[in-house]
Amino acid sequence: MTMIRESDLPGVGRKFQIETNTGEKLAIIIHNDGRRELYHFDQEDPDEIISGVSLDDDEARQLAAIVGGMTYKPKALETVEVSLEELVIEWCKVESHYKCTNQSIAELQVRQRTGATILAIVEKNSQKINPAPSEKLLADMTLVIAGERKQIKALKELLING
Repeated sequence: MTMIRESDLPGVGRKFQIETNTGEKLAIIIHNDGRRELYHFDQEDPDEIISGVSLDDDEARQLAAIVGGMTYKPKALETVEVSLEELVIEWCKVESHYKCTNQSIAELQVRQRTGATILAIVEKNSQKINPAPSEKLLADMTLVIAGERKQIKALKELLING
């Protein structure tokens, strides 16, 4: 069974230590500034780092989508996912030139016009899970959005072009 331990790193962020079913050991440090560091340890000497990589926030999210199977699902797993096979979850940063800037979710009629859902809004120092329809979308916010691929595409088009 995979074991995951979490710990706070005051002034730094949060650390996750993972031991896989095969005995591999990993550590992931999520810094308060969004950087991620990943370390792979020697199975024989748990203090010896075999490899490490540092990722910025965008790189980490892209890697998470790949590892999590959002970009490619192995054929063997197709029979496992029945009810969620069409669901896509993505992160989308609101750029300052997007037409949606300073408009609320209700004003944009996100669900009615696209069928997609805004699950959360992430800003530098805060996050809102299941944001209210009155929530205004601002430049530099990151939206966690969900829906079928065509709905996600329609939502992105709505955000960019109004």
